[in-house]
This record gives sequence, C-alpha cells and structure tokens, in this order.
Amino acid sequence: MAFPWRYSAEGVAVALRVTPRGGRDDFDGIETDAGGRSVLKVRVKAIAEGGEANRAVIKLLSKALKVPQANVRLLSGVTSRSKQIAVDGDPKRLGEMLHKLVADPA
Repeated sequence: MAFPWRYSAEGVAVALRVTPRGGRDDFDGIETDAGGRSVLKVRVKAIAEGGEANRAVIKLLSKALKVPQANVRLLSGVTSRSKQIAVDGDPKRLGEMLHKLVADPA
C-alpha cells in the first residue's frame, strides 16, 4: 500500500480527504481516492465555513505530530475536501509518527 505522504528536505507533504462536521476530530486511516491516490482520511467537528474546518485540520495534525501549528500549512484544497498539507520538521521523525498514526489510530 502506498502512503499518502511525500518526504522533502523541509518535512513532509500529506494528501488528505477531510470530512467536516464529522462528529469528532480524528484520523480514519488511509483510503484510495477516485483518482487512485492514497489519502489520509481526517474528520473534524468544525464546519466547512470561513476556514474553520481547515484550521481544525491544522490543529489536529499539529497535535498528532507534535509540531507547532506554525509548522503546518495548507498547500492546496482551501475549499475542497481533498487537501495537500505541508508539515515542516525532521522528515524522518514526521514519517515515523505518521506510520504510527495510521497503524494505531487510537
């Protein structure tokens, strides 16, 4: 299975499929989207209005990966459920944390 993140010198870029008003802020594993790409499924309680869901996604990733929110930024998908997020930091450590996150989403 392909993982939905790519490594760079600055950190990682993660492909997401976001469900706003999902009842809780959490990760739901990896799935393959209609285009055949692997994406990390994320759900947030926030609504998709005024950027609230985007801010909730950034906050959730920041907390899960133990990086400041300033290190997490939206690359694409401002108004879409499909998003690309960049996380700055040590790529190896971030990759390990993402692997753990999808292996044990609890």
